[in-house]
Amino acid sequence: MLTKHVFLGLGSNLGDRETHLEDAICALGSHASINITAQSSVLETEPMGNEKQGKFLNAVIEIETTLSPRELLHACLDIEIQQGRVRKGKWGPRTIDIDILFFSDQLIQEDGLHIPHPEVHNRSFALLPMAEIAADFIHPLLKRDMKAMSSGY
Repeated sequence: MLTKHVFLGLGSNLGDRETHLEDAICALGSHASINITAQSSVLETEPMGNEKQGKFLNAVIEIETTLSPRELLHACLDIEIQQGRVRKGKWGPRTIDIDILFFSDQLIQEDGLHIPHPEVHNRSFALLPMAEIAADFIHPLLKRDMKAMSSGY
């Protein structure tokens, strides 16, 4: 079954950040079960948590997919590994990070999979690109649209 209004947040702060974002988007778009329907512009942001690292480039894409949320998570993790992502603790520098921000209006709380992303409402680097491509999308828990949620940034 095709699921629409799935949003992925992408970020990179190591190496050629722009190429890492482009390569990840290309890899997602070439997946047989993923169709990219919208892409935000790229935003440069300060790092969170561990601030002794380079700035991030961030973007959000909207996709349609026949994958389940868990299958999509595995596809995203595979792309991260292919692009040299090494996990060295929370908020560390990375070649690429791909987060599932929303999977339509689904609410999922499973081991290793939390949708909507639990911190999306606190992250300008996710909210601003979301508002650019899906201003009227409503957060399924907070019941506010992306335009309203991003207005404080």
